[in-house]
Amino acid sequence: MREIDRLTSERYGISSLILMESAATASAKVIAARFNHDLTRRTALILCGPGNNGGDGAALARHLLLAGARLRVVLFGRVEDTRGDARTNFEIARRLAGNDGLSGEVDAGLCFAECDSQTSWQQIADTKQSYDVIVDAMFGTGLTRPLEGVYVRAIVYLTELRRVRDAARSNLPLVVSLDIPSGLNADLAGVIGEAVHSDLTVTFAAPKPANVLPPASLFGGQLIVAHISSPAALTDAATSQLHVAEDADAQRWLEATRYTPGSYKNTHGHALVIAGSRRMSGAAVLCAEAAMRAGAGLTTVASSSSAINSIAARLMPEVMTFDLPETDGGAINSEAIEEAMNLMRRATVVAIGPGLSSEEEGTRRFVRDVIERRTTPIVIDADGLNALSPWPNDLRGSEEAPLVLTPHEGEMLRLLGASDRAALADRVSALREFAVRHSLIVVLKGTRTLIAAPDGRVIVNPTGNAGLGTAGAGDTLTGIITGFLAQSYGTLKERADALSAVVAAVFVGGLAGDIAARERGMRTLVASDVREYVGAAIRQLDPLGERP
Repeated sequence: MREIDRLTSERYGISSLILMESAATASAKVIAARFNHDLTRRTALILCGPGNNGGDGAALARHLLLAGARLRVVLFGRVEDTRGDARTNFEIARRLAGNDGLSGEVDAGLCFAECDSQTSWQQIADTKQSYDVIVDAMFGTGLTRPLEGVYVRAIVYLTELRRVRDAARSNLPLVVSLDIPSGLNADLAGVIGEAVHSDLTVTFAAPKPANVLPPASLFGGQLIVAHISSPAALTDAATSQLHVAEDADAQRWLEATRYTPGSYKNTHGHALVIAGSRRMSGAAVLCAEAAMRAGAGLTTVASSSSAINSIAARLMPEVMTFDLPETDGGAINSEAIEEAMNLMRRATVVAIGPGLSSEEEGTRRFVRDVIERRTTPIVIDADGLNALSPWPNDLRGSEEAPLVLTPHEGEMLRLLGASDRAALADRVSALREFAVRHSLIVVLKGTRTLIAAPDGRVIVNPTGNAGLGTAGAGDTLTGIITGFLAQSYGTLKERADALSAVVAAVFVGGLAGDIAARERGMRTLVASDVREYVGAAIRQLDPLGERP
């Protein structure tokens, strides 16, 4: 983003002053929307650092003033010590100020305070003024070390205001950060020190890693991306390998695979789910039904002979079943490989692993044989992953028959052959390296699920909520991914792109979870609820395509 800002000025003659003005305009619109577009006599505190982020805050003050708000602008430092276009905005704010902003209530217009010591900050903090909005414009993308001194005091002040507000069950003051909550390093997912907890973050042009990767992203509240004056061509040409999935990504996939008047079951692919065992039959049911609900034209469950009756008794009648030879423990045996291969020849895509059991050598051999001899895309989850951990160096995905892995953190550590969570301290880098080295698509589940591609791209999925940490949600997601892949390869055939289907599936699965949580609450959410709301998520994204 810093490079894009530089090129914006060099190539297009758009100064940082114009960029600040655009950022301020966008932020003012976002804040006004939270108050039904009426800021008359609303009170605001704007905390400005001495750099460009503070300049954004000072420019925002003018817009809020014109909208009828009453403001106190606090500059941490002195105007004479600031530079460039930020200084221009500080000087304008100071000239607009009607009185000293260090103490007293904000009764009209704008007051401006230069806060160059902890003593002067205490004067501001001790005022009895209540605020409707507090804007954090202290530090943006340039911070690389922990905050200290008066900035930490300001963060403590904001934390206490939020505590009191929440205890009173109020929603004011609204805490808004510009670009990124102050105290975070924009390039890191980790938290480097004390940081502002915001209700809302307005970031400019494109998200930064700390906006979207936890735990840093948890400090920002709702994220709104404001497109300012940086030309889209610069953003599109950026060399970043880290991306955020958007509604449009899922919409494009849904539009490409829409049902048409000539559609029928074979058009939308056949999903084969190899899952379940005598003691774990529910996972197969969740996975297969999710594949069916996600739009697969046909779905078959293959499981061990002692599990198949239990699975069939709970399955929706549209799903077919097939029993395979089993071990003494009731899991699929390596002797089942030829029967499984016959089933796979009729399938468009295969999912393997949920509830499979990986305790017996025969089952592990079966999993390895299925994957080595595959002729279709395969989604590997749960015990399918455990059977292959640590991941064999000679086992690779391919463009013709891609491998999609869907581990949670523990399974990912086992795939890496690591016992220490430090191996995933930088989740993006670890996932990227693993996916590239083995030519895989890897879906690392968790808060902000990550999708890594064989070409080094990593996509952050923004949908989903804590309720999806429930039992069976991973089996359901595997089913949705399998169903989407079946449709891609069944409908688009040689034009099918596995990564696009996986990104869309993870986005839709998370959105279904969000809709289910709004309807039923996160606490009582169960995996089968997610499956039932997949249709609502698809209709929300592509209403025209779902209309009969």
